[in-house]
Amino acid sequence: MKMHWEVHPGTGPYLLLVHGFLMSRAQWLLNTGPLGNVCRPVVVELWGHGRSPAPEDPAAYSPDALVAALDDIRAELGEPKWLVCGYSLGAGLTLRYALAHPERVIAHAWTNSTSALADEAQQRTWQEQGLAGRQRLIEAGIPAIERIAVHPRHAKHLPDEVKVPLLADASTHTPRGIANIMAFTTPELSVRDRVADNRRPALLIQGTRETRFNPFAEHARTHMALLDVLGLEAGHGVNMEDAAGFNSALAHFIRRHSV
Repeated sequence: MKMHWEVHPGTGPYLLLVHGFLMSRAQWLLNTGPLGNVCRPVVVELWGHGRSPAPEDPAAYSPDALVAALDDIRAELGEPKWLVCGYSLGAGLTLRYALAHPERVIAHAWTNSTSALADEAQQRTWQEQGLAGRQRLIEAGIPAIERIAVHPRHAKHLPDEVKVPLLADASTHTPRGIANIMAFTTPELSVRDRVADNRRPALLIQGTRETRFNPFAEHARTHMALLDVLGLEAGHGVNMEDAAGFNSALAHFIRRHSV
C-alpha cells in the first residue's frame, strides 16, 4: 500500500511538499509552478486524504511510520538527498524526517504548526480526544469531518483557485484515515524537545497573523539549531494566502542551499 504522490515539472533537486490535516495536493496549486524554477516539486497525500488509501492498522499512522512512508518516495525516486517542506501537520512530519534522517535532507522548510511543537499537556489532551471520538467519527463520516474546525470549508482567507479544489478533495477523504490521524498521529507528533538537535539548514515561513502560534515560533527561534525565520503578513495558510511571498522566500532558501 502506497500514498499517492506526484512529481511536478522543474529543475534542480526534488522538493517534497507535505500538506496539512484535512488538506490535499491542491494546497500547493499556487506554489508548484513558481517553485519549479529552482526544484522539482513532489506533492503527496497522507493516509486517508484525497487519493491515498487509509490503512486499517493503527501502527501505520504513528509519526515514525509516516516518516518511513515518506522516505519510501525518496527511495523510489532514486535520490540520496532531497529538500522537504511541511505545512501544519505536515510540518511536524517533515521536521521529524529531518531530525531522523539528516543525511537524506539538503535543507528543510516549514510553516506554522502547533502540533509540531506541542507540550506534553496538549499532547495528552489530543490523545484523549482522538481516542474517545475515533469510532464516532468513522461512523458519522464526511458530515462529521466537515464540522472539524480546520476543515477548509471554514477557511475565510483562502483564494478560490485553491479553496474550490481543496473542498472537492475533502469530499473524498476516508473517515477511518482521518480518525486514525487524529487518534494516532497528532498526539505523538511533537518534536518540541528535539529541535536543538537539528543538523540541516531550516527555514520557518511564519504566517504572523496567526497570533496563537507566536509562542511556538519563539520556542523554535530560541531552541532550534540552524533555523532562519521569515514572517509574512498571512494567517495559518501562509503558502496559499501569500503565495507570492511564500514562493519567493522558499525559492531564495533553496537557491542558497542547493549549490
